[in-house]
Amino acid sequence: MPFLGQDWRSPGWRWVKTEDGWKRCEPFSPALEDGNNQLNDISHTVILTGDEEDEEIYGTEDCESAAKKRKKDHFRNNTDSQCFYREKWIYVHKESTKERHGYCTLGEAFNRLDFSSAIQDIRRFNYVVKLLQLIAKSQLTSLSGAAQKNYFNILDKIVRKVMEDQYNPRLIKDLLQDLSSTLCILIRGVGKSVLVGNINIWICRLETILLWQQQLKNLQMNKQVNNGLTLSDLPLHMLNNILYRFSDGWDIITLGQVTPTLYMLSEDRQLWKKLCQYHFAEKQFCRHLIPSEKGHIDWKLMYFALQKYYPIKEQYGDTLHFCRHCSILFWK
Repeated sequence: MPFLGQDWRSPGWRWVKTEDGWKRCEPFSPALEDGNNQLNDISHTVILTGDEEDEEIYGTEDCESAAKKRKKDHFRNNTDSQCFYREKWIYVHKESTKERHGYCTLGEAFNRLDFSSAIQDIRRFNYVVKLLQLIAKSQLTSLSGAAQKNYFNILDKIVRKVMEDQYNPRLIKDLLQDLSSTLCILIRGVGKSVLVGNINIWICRLETILLWQQQLKNLQMNKQVNNGLTLSDLPLHMLNNILYRFSDGWDIITLGQVTPTLYMLSEDRQLWKKLCQYHFAEKQFCRHLIPSEKGHIDWKLMYFALQKYYPIKEQYGDTLHFCRHCSILFWK
């Protein structure tokens, strides 16, 4: 049986039975359903243009092309539409075949996977931000135009979330700093066609990033009024256990600035020693020993010294997973 589609390898069109007969259904977005219904109604009517004597009857093919153009203009003009797909998994093509020429690029994966919902999940938020930071450092020019637009739309949602929830603003500041540095370098080399789009668009994007940086710099943490149990009311051993759960040294320093008790606990040598042993190997300690005035090893200074030379371990609540057996990239 032949396929009812434009490509003989495709699964064919989807047809819906109506009162007027079978009609072909195309996967439009919910925002366009009303417009498509109006176009379908127009296909069976007569449209008057100009004088009453000049009558033009639009056929079904004309209305279908108009609907396709309407959908294309919608995605082109709507800046809030961050992607064309919202899939939880995609098949990663490793090589070209007779049916498909090309590979699954980073931009294609970035467009098709559902990153919009991922940033709303607290377990995936840090992972998505780190992924955007890695793209900003080295892979921004490898993205397609649609993927670059999708990148900045997701970044806009992340900044809005941080401004509203005040969650981990330091991580977003690092991301914007790396992105602004990369854009300043790329804009100078625009004559080499390293960026997709008009130079004015990228200048506007850079100005938007600078505005976001200023907003995050002026961000004031809202003081929560709670008459119940607070962090300071917990016993010392519980506060100490909380500090031992941190994997970032800057988080320990920030928490130590809350109360004098937390500051005393945050300066514990054993705490910083455990942190160094978690992130770095013993061979790396021997190369950068920093003794204190009393002759002991200053593990706090050791941590920040080693951080300059070696990468630290990163922990995420949830990440993208890749199945090597079936070549599927998916959210868990």
